[in-house]
Amino acid sequence: MKALIAGGGIGGLTTALFLHAIGIEVEIFERAGEIRELGVGINVLPHAARELAGLGLQPELDAQGIRTRELIYANRLGHVVWRDLRGIEAGHDHPQYSIHRGRLLKLIHAAVIDRLGRDAIRTGCQVDGFRQTADGVAVALSGPGGRTRASGDLLVGADGIHSTVRARLFPDEGPPIWNGVMLWRGCTRWPTWRDGRTMAIAGGNFAKFVFYPIEADAAEPQTRLTNWAVMARTGASGAAPPRREDWTRQGRLKEVVPFVRDRFRLDFVDPAEIIRATGTFYEYPNCDRDPLDRWSFGRVTLLGDAAHPMYPVGSNGASQAILDARSLAGHLASAGSVEAALAAYDAERRPATSAIVLANRQGGPEGVIDMVEARAPDGFDDIEAIASHDEREAVVRGYARLAGFASRAGAKPA
Repeated sequence: MKALIAGGGIGGLTTALFLHAIGIEVEIFERAGEIRELGVGINVLPHAARELAGLGLQPELDAQGIRTRELIYANRLGHVVWRDLRGIEAGHDHPQYSIHRGRLLKLIHAAVIDRLGRDAIRTGCQVDGFRQTADGVAVALSGPGGRTRASGDLLVGADGIHSTVRARLFPDEGPPIWNGVMLWRGCTRWPTWRDGRTMAIAGGNFAKFVFYPIEADAAEPQTRLTNWAVMARTGASGAAPPRREDWTRQGRLKEVVPFVRDRFRLDFVDPAEIIRATGTFYEYPNCDRDPLDRWSFGRVTLLGDAAHPMYPVGSNGASQAILDARSLAGHLASAGSVEAALAAYDAERRPATSAIVLANRQGGPEGVIDMVEARAPDGFDDIEAIASHDEREAVVRGYARLAGFASRAGAKPA
C-alpha cells in the first residue's frame, strides 16, 4: 500500500512515521521549498507525547524541550485564579512538553529522513487536485519543474488551514473565519522564573498574556528560551482580518505594545519589556473553520489543521494532529479496506475534534480568567468570593476531559 500526504508539517510528517511503522509506503508533498524551523513556542500535551514516545522520539523531546510542571492562570494584576499541575506531576504517564515549534518539526523531520529516506519528501511541490478510481487515487502536482502527477492507494490532506485538498472536497466553503482577535507571538532568552518549568496565562477578556519556557541551556541555567504571546481583540468577529493568515508574518511593536503597556502588573515579567527585547516576532489572526460533517471521501481524507483548524487556546492544535495521525494508522492497520479505514478514522476523530473547535470559540480553559475578570475587573482579595473552586474547576477540568488529557491528580488551591 502507498499513501500520498499533502503537507510536510507536524501532522503530515507524524502521519508518515506512523504509516511507515505499519509497513505503508509514503510520499509527502510540501509546497514550501524546504522544511524550515519556523515559529515560536508550542505545547505537546501528555496524550500526544505518549504517541511520539511510541515512535521512539521521547529522548529527542527531552533534549529539545521543557517538561512543563505547572500552569498558573492569573488576572492582569497577577492575582492567581487557578493552578494546575501538568504532565507527570499531574499523574499522567507521559510529560507535557513546551518546545520551539521549529525544534519539534526538526526532530520529526529527521526521523522521517532516517526511516523513510530523503526521497519520501518532495519539497516545492503542491497538490493542486486529485482523481479517485476504484483501486487508487491520482494527484495533480505543481512546482518549479512544472506540472506532474503521482498515484497511490490513498491521499491524506494535511496541508493546513488553507488546504487545497479540503478546498477540492468543499469548493463552496469560503475563507477561514476570524473572531476579531489578533495573536502576537515571539520568543527570546529571559531570566528563569520559578523552577524554569512553569507556564503562566494572565489577563482576561480585553487581552491575555502567555509566558512559558521552551528550552534550557546547561551553560546558562539562569536563563531560558522563553515564549510569550498576546491575544487581543482588534476587529469585529466575522470580519475579514487585516492581513491574510500566515504564521510567518512579522508583527509590529506599535500594534501589540498598547495592549499590555500600563495594563498588566505581573511580578515575574513586564510584558512590554519582553516584547521589546524580542526583536522579530509574529502575528496571526485567530481563525478557524466551522466543523465539517465529513472528512473522508473514499480514498481521500483530511488531518490536522486541514480537518479541524482551531483557535490557539488550550495548547491543543498540534497535539490533536498527532492524535489524528495515530488514529489513521491504527485503522489502516486493522480495517479490511482503505475506504473502511478512512471512514472509521473519520468516525473516531471528527466528533472529538469538532467539540474542541467549538469549545475553543468559548475560550477553552482560559475562560476561567475571562469569568473572573468579568466579575472582578479591578482584582480581588479572595478568589472564593468571586468564583468557587468547583466553578473554576469545571471550566479547566471540563476542557481537559473534552480534549482527552484529564489528569488523575487533583488541582492545587489558588
